[in-house]
Amino acid sequence: MNVPFAKMHGIGNDFILIDRIAHPEIPVDVIERNAPFLCDRHFGIGSDGILVVEPSSRDGIDLVYRMYNPDGSEAEMCGNGIRCFGKWVYENGHTTKRTITVETKAGDLVLELNGDGSTVDSVRVDMGPARLSRPDIPMTGPDGPAVSETLDVNGTNIAVTAVSMGNPHAVYFVDTVTDTSINAIGPELEKHVRFPRKTNVHEVQVLSPEHLHMLTWERGAGRTLACGTGACSVAVAAHLNGLSGRSVNITLAGGDLQILWDDASNHVFMTGPATLVYTGSIELN
Repeated sequence: MNVPFAKMHGIGNDFILIDRIAHPEIPVDVIERNAPFLCDRHFGIGSDGILVVEPSSRDGIDLVYRMYNPDGSEAEMCGNGIRCFGKWVYENGHTTKRTITVETKAGDLVLELNGDGSTVDSVRVDMGPARLSRPDIPMTGPDGPAVSETLDVNGTNIAVTAVSMGNPHAVYFVDTVTDTSINAIGPELEKHVRFPRKTNVHEVQVLSPEHLHMLTWERGAGRTLACGTGACSVAVAAHLNGLSGRSVNITLAGGDLQILWDDASNHVFMTGPATLVYTGSIELN
């Protein structure tokens, strides 16, 4: 069948977006089955994941967001992806509201769509609360949150702070981030026995209490240029370790995000851009 799509990115974290409101005839199982092919950068379109736009049947919920990893597994959430989702649904007439509530596998999220006229230039997302309990991450081990907890990663001790933003994240701090380091530690920590559902991995350098630099290894995707939920987790982890304030600018390989961990609500707010690259269609079985 012929499947229309959009190619989008949030600071280099790129996605294929499939609009099942405009095209309800596209079955979800076709998207799931073809995810490895669609995301392949040599034989398919190429992306870090697939976003799916669906209508909502719940009161108070404007739209439904779904996201699939390149291996075909369904992810709970993706912060860069949901900004792309917000830009798409507004600019394609699925909402006329500048503030919308979206259902995700990680819970209901509020998006503020910033821009002029019919466009969206940036999106501020209330990512919900930072979750630190081990069952919420999930992570095994002693009671209490995992803050700078030493894990053996192939014979090397890594001080890991674990945070969930609806999906699991393991954060560790280094003097200088390097591709060599994250490429070696990322795949091993992703599947560490302490994370029963695997985890996203982030290597972080503190440039100042207001500015962090991070590299990412994403669960089910490998190296990516950016990770929105990861940036939120990095901001929380840095504050928990006394390395930053609650409001930080985070530099990722694809660009910068502004993250605020609100003291009163425990919610994390992420602000950043979203970009449409092109639209097209592809034949799928």
